Amino acid sequence: MSHIRPLVPLLVTAGILIGGNGLQGTYIALRGTAEGFSPTVIGMIGAGYSVGFAVGCIYVTRLLRSIGHIRTFAAMAAIGASCSIVMAQVIDPVAWAFLRFLIGIAVASLFATVESWINAKVTNENRARTLSIYRFVDLGSVTFAQYLIPTIGIEGQAIFAIISIAMTLSLVPISVADKSSPAPPDAVAFDLKAVWQISPLAVVGVVAVGLSMAAFRNIGPVYAHEIGMDITSIATFMSAGIIGGVVLQYPLGVYSDKLDRRRVIVWATIGSILTGGYLSFGAGSSETANIIAVFLFGAFSMPLYSLCSAHGNDHAQPGQYALVAAGLLFFWSVGAIVGPLLAATLLQYYGPRAFFAYTSFIFVGFLIFTLMRMGVRPPVPPSERRSRFRALLRTSAYFNRLAAPPEKDRRD
Repeated sequence: MSHIRPLVPLLVTAGILIGGNGLQGTYIALRGTAEGFSPTVIGMIGAGYSVGFAVGCIYVTRLLRSIGHIRTFAAMAAIGASCSIVMAQVIDPVAWAFLRFLIGIAVASLFATVESWINAKVTNENRARTLSIYRFVDLGSVTFAQYLIPTIGIEGQAIFAIISIAMTLSLVPISVADKSSPAPPDAVAFDLKAVWQISPLAVVGVVAVGLSMAAFRNIGPVYAHEIGMDITSIATFMSAGIIGGVVLQYPLGVYSDKLDRRRVIVWATIGSILTGGYLSFGAGSSETANIIAVFLFGAFSMPLYSLCSAHGNDHAQPGQYALVAAGLLFFWSVGAIVGPLLAATLLQYYGPRAFFAYTSFIFVGFLIFTLMRMGVRPPVPPSERRSRFRALLRTSAYFNRLAAPPEKDRRD
């Protein structure tokens, strides 16, 4: 564990930042409902965040190259904290959508800075273990943050203040960390047509994940409220889906390395369809059953981004990894922009049962496309694949490879 010790400040920073951001996503949906915002308006606010996130991912490399990691992090943390405070003062859906847009830019830049810094500080020999610890920090902080809402309540400015404090405090560990900063990143190619040519399945897969899972993160609390859950149960409901997303991540990855990866994608997609169908038909029937079902829904659906990314990397050539990472994240962002709006509109006009019927419909379309692609392109033999962790790291949702020094790039 000696390789982890120098990264503790960065991991603490990540935990504070991710917890604050995870808290905000759930809280905005609940506070908006309490303020009388319709589900469609809440979906618009969630879409604003996704648009900002996409913009931040595109431009953060330029910022890192211009002013470096520490200054980028400080500037974006200040923007995110300030916007959170303003949201508490201005209760207006249009203002919230614009502020969430700015927060999306800031959060994308913050995550990219932290994750690229971590990856630049480790070696290929300990990178997988470091990533596993980072994911546990991610899971723990988001889960813990959900329960601040029922503890404090949704009224007043307290939660907004905590979110702002979290973003501000995230500056402290990274400021007192090792003074050596990673080398500025090289320019990342951005060619969406090339990414599609590399792997149409990966592109369609991450769009489907964006359409469905961004809707779950932004509108899931509204669904839980509509089926009669109280604030504590809503926090448990959202936490269950997030925790479920970790349970099958590793087993599905292992099997996808041994088999045709598309077969594992098919199984995970079928599981997402069935659990989404149960949540649709069983909405409000049993609180315990709904929480168990959303746990299984997260277990099958959340690993799909990593599986699709790994499949895209199977067909990428040396030198195309950053291109695939940037392109897939952008395609995911497109789905994440549209998904909350569609899901919220359906929920508003057709009731809570329509919410998970929507996610199942998305996954049915992706399943059909996957089966079609399996008949078009032969599988990549397992013996020719790169290791699972290397593929996942190269196609992480937050540009894991942004700050890799040029020397390391040439070795890869």
